Amino acid sequence: MKIVVAPDSFKGSLSAVEVAARIEEGIKRAGNDILVKKIPVADGGEGTVEALVIATEGRMISNKVSGPLMEEIDSYFGILGDDKTAVIEMAAAAGLSLVKENLRNPMETTTYGVGELIRAALDWGCKRMIIGIGGSSTNDGGMGMAQALGAEFYDDSGSLLKYGGKQLSKIHTINVSKLDERLKEVEIIVACDVNNPLYGPEGAAHIYGPQKGATPHMVEALDKGLRTYADKIKELLKVEIAEIPGSGAAGGLGGGLIAFTNANLSPGIDIVTKFCRFEEEIIDADLLITGEGKTDKQTAYGKVPVGLATIASKHNVPVVCLSGGLAAGYEEVYKHGIDATFSNVCDCMTLKEAMDNAGKMLVERSYSIARLVKKLKG
Repeated sequence: MKIVVAPDSFKGSLSAVEVAARIEEGIKRAGNDILVKKIPVADGGEGTVEALVIATEGRMISNKVSGPLMEEIDSYFGILGDDKTAVIEMAAAAGLSLVKENLRNPMETTTYGVGELIRAALDWGCKRMIIGIGGSSTNDGGMGMAQALGAEFYDDSGSLLKYGGKQLSKIHTINVSKLDERLKEVEIIVACDVNNPLYGPEGAAHIYGPQKGATPHMVEALDKGLRTYADKIKELLKVEIAEIPGSGAAGGLGGGLIAFTNANLSPGIDIVTKFCRFEEEIIDADLLITGEGKTDKQTAYGKVPVGLATIASKHNVPVVCLSGGLAAGYEEVYKHGIDATFSNVCDCMTLKEAMDNAGKMLVERSYSIARLVKKLKG
């Protein structure tokens, strides 16, 4: 019997690699004769670099960059096994987890460090980049990223603008003459799992601003700024980004990458499954076990478990989603190829207790699942 184990990370608790290892441990308790194929995955957010580096036998590169508030931080990116492709997580330079809760303010946070990671990958001679843009703390439209790569933004008095979402509404002129020339020779693919436009009721500021610390007043200011930003890019660079699905991802970084690096947006799960050769492994499997930190209604909109289940269902492989927890609307995943869902939590406990004991409970839960499947398979 073959079981494919392909989870996302349990954010704040276990990485996708750790989740997969604990599930394998539980399965092996049910029988050492069970073949387990571990494929840690991600959809563009935390864990994307690790998943692709492992899948391609690549390497991790440490790099210091400017953090969300322009403080120096330790960051990283990956070089895939082909030695030509870099994989970058914007969350490693501008992620929400990098900002203390009392300092979260998308008027101030910047994607400058993301641009520094891109520049570092260019220095390594990479000719292709995969950039995951989940988990951002920013709402600057990728302005900071562009600044790190040489773009300059000026207000109507000719003063050079600084960093953060509050600068967007001040943009009058954009100078791209100093933009890194090497960008013209690189293919950039953006792993993006949302379809939000840049601004408006469904745009970056209104939908994601509050979770990054934006007050209602800030949301309106940021939305107005993103509109100005898009108008200036259209006027001065002749690039239309406002209505492109996904341009509002990561506080508008999706749109900024299109405008300043000529990037193409693609569903993150599609990119990861391709590089991990997921479909090749699932064809002859008897079961897929996937999962994430919390499964809810949002999972049905293309997050890791549903993305993998869609592929598995093509080959009539049953799918179990074993997640840290189940929340409102999780039943929606049953419409998308998932056959059973389980919460990792087995007793009354605090969130901290659940996160601290996630590994132990994963072993127990996967052991039970494997025993049942083995019995059914005879």
